[in-house]
Amino acid sequence: MSELGKAVRSAGRVYFTGGVSAVLLGWREMTIDVDLKAEPEPMGFFECLPQLKDRLDLNIELASPDLFVPALPGWQERSRFIAQHGPLAFYHYDFYGQALSKIERDHPRDRYDVACMLRDGLVQRARLKELFLLVENQVIRYPAIDAPTLKQRVLDLCAE
Repeated sequence: MSELGKAVRSAGRVYFTGGVSAVLLGWREMTIDVDLKAEPEPMGFFECLPQLKDRLDLNIELASPDLFVPALPGWQERSRFIAQHGPLAFYHYDFYGQALSKIERDHPRDRYDVACMLRDGLVQRARLKELFLLVENQVIRYPAIDAPTLKQRVLDLCAE
């Protein structure tokens, strides 16, 4: 974070997701990818990523839940602050959005991460259901998603 904060030339926000959030919150010891989204993108952001990737020996991916599932209303306001480094503010991408994308993918590690989000109070079942129902009609824009299966997974999880 500090290296990225030093490398950019203007203010912005960086949202971490997936394994980075899991490592920072202590659910895992390591991750193979640093998944992030910048919004707004600070000047010099894209130019510095290849150098940081090589210098720090990291696999940096421009990835966030809204690439795989519809963005949930209010995701930016729910994104949790991590730290400020230079002109960059770092956040965990909205845990409800992370949970929805993990429910959709449904890998064992994803199920574990969602369980940790629930256990740690970062996601509430009723609110997850409510937010999903608000964007359910947008799932059609994501042809890789089996909409009935996703809906059933969300409803099952929220009914527990």
